[in-house]
Amino acid sequence: MSNLTAIHYNPDVLSCLANLSNDEVFTPPDVANQMLDILPRGLWQDKHARFLDPVTKSGVFLREIAKRLIVGLEDTIPDLQERLNHIFTKQLYGVAITELTSLLSRRTLYCSKWAHGKYSICTAFDNPEGHIVFERIEHTWENGKCLFCGAAQAVYDRTEDLETHAYRFLHTNHPEEIFHVKFDVIVGNPPYQLSDGGYGVSASPIYDKFVLQAKKLTPRYLTMIIPARWFSGGKGLDDFRHEMLHDNRMRAIHDYPEASDCFPGVQIKGGVCYFLWDRDNPGDCTVVTHRGDKVGDPAMRPLLEQGTDTFIRYNEAIDILKKVRNAQEESMEAYVSSPRPFGLRTFFHGRKTVQPNDVLLYENGGTSFIERNAITRNTTLIDQYKVFIPESGSGSDSFPHPILGKPFIGEPNTACTETYLVIGPYASENECQNVVSYISTRFFRFLVMLKKPTQHATSKVYSFAPVQDFSQPWTDAKLYAKYGIIPQEIAFIESMVRPMETGAGPNG
Repeated sequence: MSNLTAIHYNPDVLSCLANLSNDEVFTPPDVANQMLDILPRGLWQDKHARFLDPVTKSGVFLREIAKRLIVGLEDTIPDLQERLNHIFTKQLYGVAITELTSLLSRRTLYCSKWAHGKYSICTAFDNPEGHIVFERIEHTWENGKCLFCGAAQAVYDRTEDLETHAYRFLHTNHPEEIFHVKFDVIVGNPPYQLSDGGYGVSASPIYDKFVLQAKKLTPRYLTMIIPARWFSGGKGLDDFRHEMLHDNRMRAIHDYPEASDCFPGVQIKGGVCYFLWDRDNPGDCTVVTHRGDKVGDPAMRPLLEQGTDTFIRYNEAIDILKKVRNAQEESMEAYVSSPRPFGLRTFFHGRKTVQPNDVLLYENGGTSFIERNAITRNTTLIDQYKVFIPESGSGSDSFPHPILGKPFIGEPNTACTETYLVIGPYASENECQNVVSYISTRFFRFLVMLKKPTQHATSKVYSFAPVQDFSQPWTDAKLYAKYGIIPQEIAFIESMVRPMETGAGPNG
């Protein structure tokens, strides 16, 4: 940058804001504009179109919409001040998530934290809020949970000097009464989760509730940016996933498997996506994947492939999965245990010294011993050959992924805590070795990846992986040949999944 350029360089302050938290993320201006770009261009010339951001934080969406309308309505309303007053009083509306963000959003949109202040670029308001409103709302508690958002009373029943996180747009059965306006477009970036009072940092998603509430207002268009784990998993998201994937008004999904490509410096497991819901034009969905600075080729396709119950996020994976499913083989899911296979929690630790009638226990951080009679669940598995695999897979957000932790053989007289899942049982150590060879292939872990939105790998993420003949070992080359995987498909698989690290056992 030259000295002259540096002197005149004026960065967009909204691109410099630090996020409140990983679940309340400010939207960068360039991302906001990408989302607005998927809306019909004719909206920017329509002086009757009305826009709502029901979860405004920085005001970036409303500002960028205003900039487009200021240009688009120039011929219709030539006088600039008249045009500004019309846009701000007739077309743009926002519901702030906190009092602080209401002030920030007004400053962004009106150039004044008070809409009717002397510095406001809108001269038509006679109230300080303008059309960016905030009202402190209290949760409605029943049996320890909020009836509207599911927040835990133990966490969010707070005094007046603390933020309640009771968002106004959600805490009503009649969101249309906030403004008494019919909206053409709803756009936003909702809060992502709330602590649910569970063990540790347990949290439940809340973004799904904002999407469904927005749909109740039946706008012509709805676009929001949300975590992408709803594609195939996520706590409490089964009904939401079913609703979204069976809605043929979902017409575009832009997918960021690595959230940092969209929100620099932010890690959101499973990535993020933004979508376009088009009320009046049902049909197939255009799917685009963004990885780094590369934008994949768009593909128009159904949200649900035949015989699946989850969204396949990668266009390149569709034909690969079809080849596998055409073989009509049994799924590995049936051989993978439920969480906590022997009834022992992750934080359980056995004895370090062995006693008569003890079982070797694989636990978090190593091994110990436990009395056989202390195990009450799946006791028949104790004396059988099996394969253990970490329940929590890779936490990495960079490609290629390892996808899963390393599997290892569980010999007879062994058990595990919920740190691991059990695969099997099998008749011999040799069969277990061949199962491990299969799991270690990139091909197997690629199929798992298609249903694994976070680091947790429960049994259902194995449903696309077929059972093989485990009287023989397996390699990627053998699997590629068996299913007719062509070179460009192999290249895609291997760009997504890294080789399994060598070494056996739970510690290396």
